[in-house]
Amino acid sequence: MSMIPSFFGNNRRAGNSFFDPFSLDVWDPFKDFPSSTSPESSAIVNARVDWRETPEAHVFKADLPGLKKEEVKVEVEDDSVLKISGQRHVEKEEKSDTWHRVERSSGQFTRKFRLPENVRMDQVKAALENGVLTVTVPKVETKKADVKSIQISG
Repeated sequence: MSMIPSFFGNNRRAGNSFFDPFSLDVWDPFKDFPSSTSPESSAIVNARVDWRETPEAHVFKADLPGLKKEEVKVEVEDDSVLKISGQRHVEKEEKSDTWHRVERSSGQFTRKFRLPENVRMDQVKAALENGVLTVTVPKVETKKADVKSIQISG
């Protein structure tokens, strides 16, 4: 047996010893280190957020399935940072229940985005619909440059 850990796990199903590039059984070099985040405090750690810029605004869309608007906060810090945070509570466990699988996370999450200077932080709008939070940060209207045609003499 090798003293070097396998980077692709030690799961050898039914004698298969070939490399499976699609396997999620990957060696985690940090799994035995103490963690500062517990499962209770790292809910949707990787809450998926799309950030798109249109000519009129910056639009953020975050997937927050199962959360109510009371469980989500949208804040502006220092007039330049958009902060999306919230908490998903643990489902009440009944003594008579038998759990076969628990994959949904619970706890707190926070995402922060530094915004450019051309935004109107006083006009930020947010809406939560069907588990998708949409935050719209309007841009400052830029005045188009006045172009004056100069006649060429000669």
